[in-house]
Amino acid sequence: VQLQAYGGGLVQAGGSLRLSCAASGRTFSRDTMGWFRQAPGKEREFVATISWDGDSTDYSDSVKGRFTISRDNARNTVKLQMNSLKLEDTAVYYCAAATRYSSLRSAPYDYNLWGQGTHVTVSS
Repeated sequence: VQLQAYGGGLVQAGGSLRLSCAASGRTFSRDTMGWFRQAPGKEREFVATISWDGDSTDYSDSVKGRFTISRDNARNTVKLQMNSLKLEDTAVYYCAAATRYSSLRSAPYDYNLWGQGTHVTVSS
C-alpha cells in the first residue's frame, strides 16, 4: 500500500502548482484523503481534506480561497491545485489517507497512511 505525491517544484510568488497523489495497493475510494505540509523548523500542519465522495472539502484558513482539493476515485488519485502562491506556502507537502473515516478530517493523527513528501518552494 503506497501513496505517491508528486508535482512540487519551484514557483514564483503569485504562481500556481498542482500536486497529485497516486495511491496503489488498495482502493482509497471510501476513505477520507488529505494534504498536509511541513515547513522547515515547523510542525506538520493541515492544508486540505476531502470526503470519500468528493462532495465535502475543508481547508485551513491560510489556504482557503487559493487551494482546491479534488479526487478521482476511478483513478485512485487526489490533487491539490494551488493558486496565488505565497512565500509562506514553501514546505514539504504530504498526501495522506484516513482509512478509518469517510468524512472530513483535519487532524494528522486521524490519518494512518502517508506518502512521501513533495517539495514546494515559492520564491519572490
